[in-house]
Amino acid sequence: ENARDFVLWKATEPGEPTWTEVNPPGRPGWHLECSAMALRLLGDPPIDIHAGGIDLIFPHHENEIAQSECATGKPFSRFWFHVEYLLVDDAKMSKSVGNTYTVPGLVAKGYRPSALRYLLLSSHYRKQLNFTFDSLQAAEKALQRLMAFFARLDAVTKTGTHPEIEARITAARDAFGAALRDDLNTAGALGAMFELVTALNSAIDAFDLGTGDVPVVRAAFDDFDRVLGILSVR
Repeated sequence: ENARDFVLWKATEPGEPTWTEVNPPGRPGWHLECSAMALRLLGDPPIDIHAGGIDLIFPHHENEIAQSECATGKPFSRFWFHVEYLLVDDAKMSKSVGNTYTVPGLVAKGYRPSALRYLLLSSHYRKQLNFTFDSLQAAEKALQRLMAFFARLDAVTKTGTHPEIEARITAARDAFGAALRDDLNTAGALGAMFELVTALNSAIDAFDLGTGDVPVVRAAFDDFDRVLGILSVR
């Protein structure tokens, strides 16, 4: 809207990276780099999903939209996915504060990547997640509960199938899908999965789950994990 809004091409000082394709020689602005990479590597616009933190909405993403759509005459991205800040012990995670953790660092401390993935999925992406080692331990316990359920499932010996089991699985699939369609509510999807675990554990206790039901149950959890990836990631 205004020639002074942002810079597409910047002058360079001696010793700085310089491109000569444009006159005068210089280098691309930060925003232009991202538009150029997206349009070159991801094909014709619009791209499907553009992600980033909430701190990038302005000015970075707004400028990407402006220059990309002016250049192509087409929408730049179908969906924008902006993630809230991650907190660590109630403080914003920041290199300057020194409270950052890496996945290899956490694995070296004995935590499983699947527990970290579970923890990150347990909060909606537009809500702040407070990372603590207590919360990571709680995620590990939730995964252990899943593993214990699968062990019980493998131990079922009663034969037969039960229509009510299939009905519960269908309801859980519907709730799982509805949660994800509701602005990618991964916390709700996990809740639907664990409600099913509770119901099926009760069915096992009451001998209301047979060996014929087991493949149907397994297939449902395989489908859940194709989305969440908390079981396939160890």
